[in-house]
Amino acid sequence: MTPTEFEFLKKFLKTRSGLVLSNDKQYLVESRLLPVARTAKLETLSALVQSLQRGGNRSMEENVVEAMTTNESFFFRDKTPFEHFKDTMLPHLLESRARTRAIKVWCAACSTGQEPYSLSIVLKEEAARVAGWRIRILGTDLSNEVLDKAKAGIYSQFEVQRGLPIQLLLKYFEQKGDVWQINPGLRAMVEWRKLNLLESFSHLGEFDIVFCRNVLIYFDQPTKTEILDRLAKSLPEDGYLVLGAAETVVGLTEAFKPVPGKRGLFQKKQVANTTTRPVPARMVAGAGLTR
Repeated sequence: MTPTEFEFLKKFLKTRSGLVLSNDKQYLVESRLLPVARTAKLETLSALVQSLQRGGNRSMEENVVEAMTTNESFFFRDKTPFEHFKDTMLPHLLESRARTRAIKVWCAACSTGQEPYSLSIVLKEEAARVAGWRIRILGTDLSNEVLDKAKAGIYSQFEVQRGLPIQLLLKYFEQKGDVWQINPGLRAMVEWRKLNLLESFSHLGEFDIVFCRNVLIYFDQPTKTEILDRLAKSLPEDGYLVLGAAETVVGLTEAFKPVPGKRGLFQKKQVANTTTRPVPARMVAGAGLTR
């Protein structure tokens, strides 16, 4: 692959997915896109680039983006966000949404679905607290391949061993040969849609909680700012934003403020100091997700 072809691919991926590649990532591009070229019966990466430059092959364009997108995910990844969900976000929303008894959660860039399913497991474990509530979980990703896997809810032995306690595995999954499938009740709790964060998502409506973890790190600063500002518009004044452990809003947007003492958790700036009061003891009594 020539330097010119690599530059084209960098711009193509930046435009289509927001992915920013440094010059030392040419080896990564070659290793991931060679299989795409072979599947398309193209002998070289140069031929693949030429096809992309001609345009008109949407399927190939999507395959190139999907091949370059990192889809790392596992159950209860980093643990802390799920503890915040159970101990901070849910108590506040169960109190503030008592009239409507409805909560909407969006997992953006959800990959193969472990994050939304982890949240659904938390809700099942907290069934007594959320009885009679309508809690919707939406998982979105730009990759059809990972969304198909998420919808099926089928995971290998390796995948279920990553972060999922054996008690929860046996309780919520059914073994089918050498794979495990999450039970129908949990699958029914999550809705799936294809979505590119670079495009408008206003049509999704408003959410009480948005998980957008470990995806902004792949974007440049202007793109991060633009996405964060749009995420703020999809949240009510007391809504929550959850980012990855290595991500922050500091220096990127004035729309959010960190929730004190809660790593990776943010709220709208104008209400962050008024909605993070101590959780009433009556609302957390007996709560405790098995780890």
